[in-house]
Amino acid sequence: MPATHEVTNQVPPLVGHDVAAYPPLLESLEREGAGWAADELHAVGRRAGSAEAQEWGRLAEKNHPVLQTHDRYGHRVDEVEFDPSWHQLMSVAVGAGLHATPWADGRAGAHVARAAKMYAWSVADAGHTCPISMTYAVVPALRANAELAATYEPLLSSTSYDFGLRVPTTKSGLIAGMSMTEKQGGSDVRANTTTATPQADGSYRLVGHKWFTSAPMSDFFLTLAQAPGGLSCFFVPRVLPDGTRNPIRLQRLKDKLGNRSNASAEIEYDGALGWLVGEEGRGVPTIIEMVNMTRLDCTLGSASGMHAGVMQAVHHARHRTAF
Repeated sequence: MPATHEVTNQVPPLVGHDVAAYPPLLESLEREGAGWAADELHAVGRRAGSAEAQEWGRLAEKNHPVLQTHDRYGHRVDEVEFDPSWHQLMSVAVGAGLHATPWADGRAGAHVARAAKMYAWSVADAGHTCPISMTYAVVPALRANAELAATYEPLLSSTSYDFGLRVPTTKSGLIAGMSMTEKQGGSDVRANTTTATPQADGSYRLVGHKWFTSAPMSDFFLTLAQAPGGLSCFFVPRVLPDGTRNPIRLQRLKDKLGNRSNASAEIEYDGALGWLVGEEGRGVPTIIEMVNMTRLDCTLGSASGMHAGVMQAVHHARHRTAF
C-alpha cells in the first residue's frame, strides 16, 4: 500500500530524561537535611523517565487487574491477577525504599529522602504507589502492638518485593493495606457494623464487610471492627500462621474512573481472624496514625502528577510549531 502522507510536526515521546532534575525538588532535599540522598534520587528519577518505566505504566493502566474468586477446580482462592508491568513497577519502588524503609534508617532526613523519591517515581504510574504508601504508613500504627511491630517491621522495611499469598513470616518482604470503609458509613467509620468477637487464644473473629479496600493482595490489613469495648483496630493477615487462607472474601473489583492499575475490592470478613492493635475502643486513634501518613503521600502524588503534566506540556510546546 502506498504512503498517503508524511508524518511531520509531531512531538517525540518524552523519555530518556531525569524526572528528579528539578531545581525546587533538589533544593528542598538539601534544605530539609537529606542532601546525602541526591544520587539515589537521581537514579530513581532517571528510571522514572526511562522508556521502559513509561511503558510499564501504560501497560499497568491499560491491562486492568482481574479478580479470580475460585480456581479451575472450584476452590475459593480470592486472588487478583496483575499485568507483569505492575510487578515491575512494584519491584523498583520497593527496591528503592519507597515503602517502609525509612523507619529502619537512622539517618537524619530519611523520610525526606523517601518523599523526594516517591515524588519522582510516581510519574511512571500513580496506581502502584497506593500499596507502597500504605506499607510506609502502617508502621506507626502497628507499633501500638509491640509484639506485632517487632515481628513484622523488618519484613515491611525489606527491599525485597515478594508477591503472593503465603505465611507472612516466611516471606522476604511484605506489603500492607488498610480496610475501613463500609457501605452505610463511608468516611464515617464510627458507623461501621463489622463485629469482632474475642476468642480464647486472644485473637478475634471478624464478621462483616468493607466497601472499598485497595491493594487486596496485601499480606495483611489494618482494619476496623466493633469489639465489646467499641470500635477497634485489628491486624488481619491474608494467610494465617498455619498456612490456611484467612476467610477474607473478595466479592468484586471496583470499576473506577481512574487509578485503574491499582485494584480496589469489595470484601467480606467471613469469620476472619484478627489481632488487636492498640486498645479496644480506640480503633480510630490507632489507625489514624496510618491514615495521616497516606494523606501526606496523597499530596506528594498530586504534586507529582501536576509536575508530570507541566513537563508534558512544555515538551509538547517545544517540539510543535503552530501558526
